[in-house]
Amino acid sequence: MTAENQKTTHFGFQTVDEDAKAGMVHGVFSRVASKYDIMNDLMSVGIHRLWKDAMMDWLAPRPGQKLLDVAGGTGDVAFRFLKRAPGATATVCDMTESMLIEGQKRAEAEDMAGRLSWVVGDAMALPFDDNSFDVYTISFGIRNVTRIPDALREAYRVLRPGGRLMVLEFNRIPNDMLQWLYDRYSFNVIPVMGQIVADDRDSYQYLVESIRKFPDQDSFARMIREAGFDQVKYRNLSLGIAALHSGWKI
Repeated sequence: MTAENQKTTHFGFQTVDEDAKAGMVHGVFSRVASKYDIMNDLMSVGIHRLWKDAMMDWLAPRPGQKLLDVAGGTGDVAFRFLKRAPGATATVCDMTESMLIEGQKRAEAEDMAGRLSWVVGDAMALPFDDNSFDVYTISFGIRNVTRIPDALREAYRVLRPGGRLMVLEFNRIPNDMLQWLYDRYSFNVIPVMGQIVADDRDSYQYLVESIRKFPDQDSFARMIREAGFDQVKYRNLSLGIAALHSGWKI
């Protein structure tokens, strides 16, 4: 590919070649895998657990459903889903094998081993057949995908008719002053925390920047509709620091 037609994208606030982003994101999550869960608790003061519970409340898992949790990392969402849905199964898919390995070390993974599988895969080219799952979830992962529309189309492809998409992602506070205050916290505290806890300031600097590059709630809802989903709605969490987006494959 020539320099003239090489496509670019963002990696945090940097502009990088599209072909390079996946490897850079993989590097970030490989470096932070062993500290990922504890950093989530510290960065959100544990509130990410409430957001994931809110996700399950809206999702209302049913017995026997098949879940695909993409960018599922250490299994937080899959574990919650299986606890609420007797007889359900879950597949955790993540591009970073070291994240999956950390998930498999958790006590819940051993308890649910017969209902749970772990697969290395790319959200933009999922290694699953069409119409394979009842539910597709992705939590704090879609902003790291190089081409978000491709990931949404893949979500639509692997869901069965009547299947549901649910996305949990950081978003925008619809109040300029509160957003300003949150930005000050994010940029001044989280990278320092990453340096102290995970010995990796740069990865957490990227994670903060990637949040600011993600589309706002309405723009992302429009992207979900464009991928083919119907009945697309969203709910703000914690004033809009995070948001849940839901859509159905009709």
